[in-house]
Amino acid sequence: MSFGELFLCATPIGNLEDITIRVLNKLKEVDLIAAEDTRHSIKLLNHYEIKTPMTSYHEFNKIDKAKYLVEKLKEGLNIAVITDAGTPGISDPGEELVKQCYEAGIKVTSLPGPAACVTALTISGKATRRFAFEAFLPSDKKERREILSELTNETRTIILYEAPHRLLKTLQELLEYLGEERAISVCKELTKKHEDVNRLTLKEAIDYYEINEPKGEYVLVLEGKSRTELSKEEHEKWENIGIEEHFKLYIQKGIDEKEAMKMVAKDRGISKRDVYSIVKAK
Repeated sequence: MSFGELFLCATPIGNLEDITIRVLNKLKEVDLIAAEDTRHSIKLLNHYEIKTPMTSYHEFNKIDKAKYLVEKLKEGLNIAVITDAGTPGISDPGEELVKQCYEAGIKVTSLPGPAACVTALTISGKATRRFAFEAFLPSDKKERREILSELTNETRTIILYEAPHRLLKTLQELLEYLGEERAISVCKELTKKHEDVNRLTLKEAIDYYEINEPKGEYVLVLEGKSRTELSKEEHEKWENIGIEEHFKLYIQKGIDEKEAMKMVAKDRGISKRDVYSIVKAK
């Protein structure tokens, strides 16, 4: 028996009309649909009168359930994966299933469609040629500080996801690392009735959401740091301090020694070995 095929099917991020004919046909043809939340996805399937059986596949069962789905694929079943909204595999457990499928020699095909990150980028008014997608910032405090430190000198447009109850805190952290004048487009409820794009500075965004309670799902699109500004600032910053002090600046931000040495070397255009010899000198 030949193996089945895995289909990554993009579904609407809000407006139910944002779905391709190809995806609709495939959802009707496959033997099984693996959905992030079956209670949520049943609304979409009912709307388009799709009767294909569903099974849950989410963050908390992604390893073991992926193994189960791979076995079904090996038996010859064709399976479609859908997320709550958008393209499977983008900041969701679909990534794990794809990995296991390739390891098992199973074919994977993506049926493209909506993605909140790209939708927000295109209407943000920010540069679109180069961008860095960070999804949700990590909840672990140390890892979060490391990511924010890396973003400080990011020259590409930055895209983040955030939930309404954490929006203000995240904006305050971004201001701490990127500065109050950094431009941001706060995109809300994309493709839905109350879609909105708020183009502000980080300081203005904080002032606004301190008064206006955040509601809905958000995508934050931040302007990258200009290369001219970055080059000038880095030169002025590092020429006035020693390597050891430079290293300590990163340590004080909660970054571990190995990563801090790597970042110092990158900042100064020297080898990590040179940094190590000075930092570890007795």
